Amino acid sequence: MKKIALLLFTSFAIFSCSNKVDIDDLSKINGYWEIESVIMPDGNEKDYTVNPTIDYFEIKGKSGFRKKVMPQFDGSYRVNDLSEKITIIQKDNKVYMDYATNYAKWQEELVELDHDLLVVKNQHGIEYHYKKPKPFSVK
Repeated sequence: MKKIALLLFTSFAIFSCSNKVDIDDLSKINGYWEIESVIMPDGNEKDYTVNPTIDYFEIKGKSGFRKKVMPQFDGSYRVNDLSEKITIIQKDNKVYMDYATNYAKWQEELVELDHDLLVVKNQHGIEYHYKKPKPFSVK
């Protein structure tokens, strides 16, 4: 009986630690996201209550881009021509975003993704927790 319990516990642990992002759910990433918090590899957490920039993602199939946009007081976003190309890859049962600009290349693992939450982890083990921004206006 103990062996069965141990096997069930081990199976549960393996499946609960498996990747939560399904490649078919990538369309959920499209749109505006703002950083809510950052968790460092040592567990320290930094909360972001005000963000001067917001990330805009657009993914079609397995490629797309990310742009930094600046929210304005009238509810619009100021945008420039800079963007980061994204290629989606799957390896070792995980989903990654490979970024490329004229100056650098890097990769982030998609840890969690649903309509209201996006979590990515970079190659340094830093986790970025995003939420959908709430529109604001002073009109």
